[in-house]
Amino acid sequence: MRCGSKGSALLIALSLLPFAATVGSASEPPKSASIRRLDGTTITIAQAEAFARKTLEEAHVTGAQIAVIDRGRLVWSAAFGLRRIDPKLPIDDETNTWAASITKGVFSTYVMQLVEQRQLSLDTPVAQQLPRPLNDYDAYRESATELVLDAAWPLVTPRMLLAHTSGLANFAFIEPDKKMHLHFKPGTQYRYSGEGINLVQFVIEQRQGHRLDQLMQDALFTPLGMTRTGMIYRTEFAADVADRYGADQQFISQTKRFPARAAGSMTTTADDLARFAAALFSGKILKPATRKAMLSPYIRVRSLHQFAIAANEPQGTEAAAVDLAYGVGWGLLLHTRFGPAFFKEGHGDGAQNYMICFVRPQACMIVLTNSDNGELTFQPLFETILGDTVTPWEWEGYTRSYIEASRQHP
Repeated sequence: MRCGSKGSALLIALSLLPFAATVGSASEPPKSASIRRLDGTTITIAQAEAFARKTLEEAHVTGAQIAVIDRGRLVWSAAFGLRRIDPKLPIDDETNTWAASITKGVFSTYVMQLVEQRQLSLDTPVAQQLPRPLNDYDAYRESATELVLDAAWPLVTPRMLLAHTSGLANFAFIEPDKKMHLHFKPGTQYRYSGEGINLVQFVIEQRQGHRLDQLMQDALFTPLGMTRTGMIYRTEFAADVADRYGADQQFISQTKRFPARAAGSMTTTADDLARFAAALFSGKILKPATRKAMLSPYIRVRSLHQFAIAANEPQGTEAAAVDLAYGVGWGLLLHTRFGPAFFKEGHGDGAQNYMICFVRPQACMIVLTNSDNGELTFQPLFETILGDTVTPWEWEGYTRSYIEASRQHP
């Protein structure tokens, strides 16, 4: 990708310097100078930092945070580049960045807490969990009128919504009439839907009587010490927030997200997500049986791409090779040479992120960026540093050919 000017390219080249980061005393990295990859080989910290710096620089990524967990503990984290170009400010381990759709996975974990506490049913239809018809609420009065008249609406459950099998489009505003519609029988097909995730949020807020930002703060972020994470922007983030930039280093926006949206409003750091993942593995968030239920497949996915570029795309070979599936809010690789894994991407304007965790070695890698060029670096970063050779890169849309095609046909 080309920068907007030679000056921008030089600025990024000069500023992609690493800043060490740690997760804190509860998860201090062991005294090691290397990272154990998934296949048992190692890469030194120096090699990982040098490779990350070079890869990010060549792709003109404005700023990035990286964290790696092995056996449930943080073994390396670092920050590279800038959180703001003008004035030139470095990104560091505490820079608040937009997680985008990684929010969905963290939110779904909170949902499973409610399930564990018997405060929510995944399999009772949404229509039965609300005291009034959906279109009786102001938030859905305009968009859900036709949905509640659909004969299939009473079938839609929170599990279907969280597994992206409800039949809803990604968002109602992309529909020609700006209204919610079911495009197939609920539970029978995979179709990514942020609208569905936000609908689960609505059900929870109605039942709990509080806004989601406070609910998740109390249930996850505060107990886990995720001090740089929130579902909405908070003033304590102000001193260290990442601005967001496009493919040509053009400024897109400051990172101030509100109101809370389960589909993608969370801002965080790679270190805070490492805290979250470590706690998930250790049983501090969910009981092992509940975590297993969350990461059990609800539907297999066999499409060529998660988001098709062209109409009538054929099925792909990558998805079948790893037995790609979706559980409760997380994508799943059910069969790989490294055992099962769960993952979540984050796509947003000027925020490209990826997180994957392998269950048996309790190994994760998290990359958060404040640049539309971030996705160009995921395959080399994850393959070289973590040894992740099993992520379906084409399905994810993280190949250069897909990225370039999607930019031509957004």
